[in-house]
Amino acid sequence: MSDSTVNAIIHQMRVEAFNIISLELRPAHAGKIFLPADAGSHIDIHLTDALVRSYSLVHPSLGDKYTVAVLKDRNSRGGSTYVHEKLRVGQPIAISLPRNNFRLQEEAEASVLIAGGIGITPVYAMLQRLAALGKPAHLIYCARSRGDAAYVDEIAKLVASHPHLSVHWHWDDENGGAPLLDALLADTPASTHLYACGPAPLLKAFEAACDRLGLRHAHLERFAAPSVCSGGEAVACTVELRKSGRSVLVPPGANLLDTLLASGLNPSHSCKEGICGACETRVLEGDVEHLDGVLTQQERAANKSMMICVSRARSNRLVLDM
Repeated sequence: MSDSTVNAIIHQMRVEAFNIISLELRPAHAGKIFLPADAGSHIDIHLTDALVRSYSLVHPSLGDKYTVAVLKDRNSRGGSTYVHEKLRVGQPIAISLPRNNFRLQEEAEASVLIAGGIGITPVYAMLQRLAALGKPAHLIYCARSRGDAAYVDEIAKLVASHPHLSVHWHWDDENGGAPLLDALLADTPASTHLYACGPAPLLKAFEAACDRLGLRHAHLERFAAPSVCSGGEAVACTVELRKSGRSVLVPPGANLLDTLLASGLNPSHSCKEGICGACETRVLEGDVEHLDGVLTQQERAANKSMMICVSRARSNRLVLDM
């Protein structure tokens, strides 16, 4: 992996809710600091040489520490189980520099933040930042139950101490089902910026509600790339790497990132699922079928970059800035 990493140590571990623990990471060496990280940022944690996972930062950071919270997923592919069962306080661990694909628009007149379950992690960081800026913000926090929700007490205290903040709690077991977002967002001014992070059904409902209500400043972050139907048959493609001067043939149906790695190249990458943004690469020429969960519809239409871990070429020639 070519991403820069830094050495950290697990300074503290805490139970935050049912099946959710937080990790407080500090620089491993005295006198060192982490890079500052703004609200919405995430880092990669190198759990093992072959197991790397991306987690959102719970707090905006000035560099003294990073905090993440991890849900032990019943459908874990190994990452969350490893965090819960193998990691210990005092253990050294490698982490990436922070990246942000879910950036807070701090100049907005008002913001609405929507979190589903562990999706509270970047959203809580945004709420803290908006509190510090004195900007109006409304949080809609959804979970299966109160016991499944992390940071409830901290959020309640933050809202109580900042009159420009408000919160709506929605626990499915107490309300008979999922939140009705059309009703909750009905009076939202069109200039408001809205942010959502959570499971796929919540994000689908969020996008649909924003579309029906004419709310155009909608931002979201996914746990996994959305299911996207391919627009046609996979084609063989010659990929020209402009900076390195090399060309690589990608057979029909082959994965672009895997092909580049097999050719001896080492492009930046992490999740291999199209959600972390580590492999985003500038497209200089060619047509791309975008299958990621990072780029907006407008960014996909512009065709200026792609996530090489999941997206592929529609044209027989592709020129990348690498």
